[in-house]
Amino acid sequence: MTTTYNCTSDDERAKGLEHAQRAISEKKCVVFPTDTVYGIAADAFSPQAVTMLLVSKGRSRAMPPPVLIPRINALDGLATDVPADARKLAEAFWPGGLTLILHAQPSLDWDLGETRGTVALRMPDDEIAQELLTLTGPLAVSSANRTGHAPGQTAAAAREQLADSVEVYLEGGFRPLEGEAAVPSTIVDATGPRLRVVRNGAVTLDQLREHVPGVLGLGEIPMAEEEPAEEAAAPDEAAPAEAVHAEAAPAPDEAARAQAAPAGGSPVVETAAVESPSGEHTAVPAPVRNPEP
Repeated sequence: MTTTYNCTSDDERAKGLEHAQRAISEKKCVVFPTDTVYGIAADAFSPQAVTMLLVSKGRSRAMPPPVLIPRINALDGLATDVPADARKLAEAFWPGGLTLILHAQPSLDWDLGETRGTVALRMPDDEIAQELLTLTGPLAVSSANRTGHAPGQTAAAAREQLADSVEVYLEGGFRPLEGEAAVPSTIVDATGPRLRVVRNGAVTLDQLREHVPGVLGLGEIPMAEEEPAEEAAAPDEAAPAEAVHAEAAPAPDEAARAQAAPAGGSPVVETAAVESPSGEHTAVPAPVRNPEP
């Protein structure tokens, strides 16, 4: 039975988190606040649960959800070949409104949709979200709305759209503050030779460049390197834009799985392929990723 908990009350919050944890373990969906908008979440390592999430939203596998994590050290348990510049951004903006698209750990047995071997990771800056993620471990999360409709900024607004497809609604008040527009996280693709923004959002390009000056903005093409005189057709002829790199790295050892396990739980033994705009083959476009928490 669908239940809403008022998480502004300590007693209700504790009951709600307990019920939400149980619902996730039973492969059901829950709605909870993040620092951007409300999200609908499911067990990232259960194909059945992720399918329920996509069906609840009216969404296809071509638009896989990102994964929210409780702590930064879960990054290496879920992703591989993490660039140093991507780590800099994670350290600077996590928890916060930044999503990083990375190569997924090939040893993990998850199915988030058509991710082409990538995973989109974020650590949200919200107490309720952090408490839930600490209890459950990584969650597949999408904005709490039906596809094509505005994201829910309260649990009540999300329930109007998602109804009984969600087991637990955790109401924490407006996200963001009442009267403010909902702003999704900024998405940065870190699977290629250069970090590039694929969706503008809560973290600006200027803020990103304070830590990684070489980040490419949305739609930007890197300046071509000058070709050798004997090969160049013209002195100012531009070289092809750099392609998106995406080959999967060798499988990690068992220790990598343990880093992604929920606090007090057993090591994660499944995999996550996450919704994120990055391709796994040279010059292949990344999967579509819509506004997410």
